[in-house]
Amino acid sequence: MAAAGAAGAAALLVAGLTAPAFAAPAPMPSAQVAAPTITLSAGYLSGAVGAVGDAGVTVRVAQAAATGTPLRDAALKVEVIASSNPAVAAPGDVRIDRTRGGRELTVHPRGRGYTELTVRVTGRGGKSATATLGYAASARVSGGSAGTRYLTGSSDASAAVDAGGGYALVADDESNVLRLYDRSRSGAPVRTWDLGAALGVKKEVDIEAAARVGDTVYWTGSLGNNKDGKYKAERNTVFTTKITGSGAATEVTFTAAYKGLREDLIAWDTANGNRYGFAAGTAAGQVPKRIDGFNVEGLEFAPGSTSTAYLGFRAPLAPAVPGGKALIVPVTNIDQVVAKGAKAVFGPGIELDLGGLAIRDIRKNAANQYLILAGSWAADDNTDPYALYSWDGVAGHAPKKRLDLPTTDPGGWEAVVAVPDLRAPGARVQLITDSGSADLYGDGTEAKDLGHPEWKKSRSAWFTLDSVRGGTR
Repeated sequence: MAAAGAAGAAALLVAGLTAPAFAAPAPMPSAQVAAPTITLSAGYLSGAVGAVGDAGVTVRVAQAAATGTPLRDAALKVEVIASSNPAVAAPGDVRIDRTRGGRELTVHPRGRGYTELTVRVTGRGGKSATATLGYAASARVSGGSAGTRYLTGSSDASAAVDAGGGYALVADDESNVLRLYDRSRSGAPVRTWDLGAALGVKKEVDIEAAARVGDTVYWTGSLGNNKDGKYKAERNTVFTTKITGSGAATEVTFTAAYKGLREDLIAWDTANGNRYGFAAGTAAGQVPKRIDGFNVEGLEFAPGSTSTAYLGFRAPLAPAVPGGKALIVPVTNIDQVVAKGAKAVFGPGIELDLGGLAIRDIRKNAANQYLILAGSWAADDNTDPYALYSWDGVAGHAPKKRLDLPTTDPGGWEAVVAVPDLRAPGARVQLITDSGSADLYGDGTEAKDLGHPEWKKSRSAWFTLDSVRGGTR
């Protein structure tokens, strides 16, 4: 009998379960029990080869006696019995742990691609039930996985602000939804807010940048034409939200919007001799991601100011030739523009030498230390250079390159979450990718076109800034 008990405990461990501390219940005739039930908290799940802390799904199981009386959960065995593609994940690559909510299923994939995992619960009387989990695994990242996390539900992250308590509020350029993520974990957002109705739009604003001052967050669309060179009014939007609370308790409320900043910029540039070519860059048929195009991807406040905001341009360069400088245009009354609909007033353009790269994001901390995420103006496969530059926010002062970013993995670096103390040795910063155009799972499908939100994901990683050629940790 002792040997049989040990064998039963070993079988449970093979299935990924912890043996119960009490004796197994006595067998019950099949006629005296109903079939067990099994439900998954999500029908689809994504992970990555070699990832740390990938999200799982909760498996809830139950069985009742013929009288309807629930039976003990300990009598139910949960296991993965089949995989449609063992090269991605075999049954032995799945771990099932007991939790208060039932079981937690996590996958440790061995290869990139898709598989369907069959999960079975077996209960009293030998009765069983199954559920199917659709699983997708992306490739191992080259820059180290310890600090890498995956934000699911959207693949097109384009702007982020720190919400406090270890959480970040993230926008994407394919919807008008703001998502709140735990910065330390992979998985779905803990909360979402769809602002389409509040903005009065049916299509995406193409949110590309954000800046927080106090409890107000300013968000801006790209202000440019779409990829086909057509004007879309929704993209000509700057709006604000109010944040209350912090961390997982963050609340977001829409407050105001302005839909004329593009025209204000064109009028300002025209009045100043078309220095930056804004009229030509926004002309019908002109695509935004050209060296002489028109596309805003950065937003942050000037040092010590709550009213002057820096608009950082992905295009154009200044001048619009290879090796040109990155462009910032200060909006000196952004608070009045959005809150009261005032015409924008602009300061002189600020031109920064970023080695021929443009601005993909700009963020500062309370000490007015800025980080500029620099990348190509082009619409390509994101293998062009990316770099981080520090700056003091003062026109005429040169930025300093702090780090060349890796470009071997899918997705383009798009957002800086928060800026650490840049004077501290080993300062680390978290960046997020826009992976919407990436083929994550090796089937030629762009991430933005995947059929299940759980398979769409952006990647975040931490970088150390104490050398030009540092890496993720």
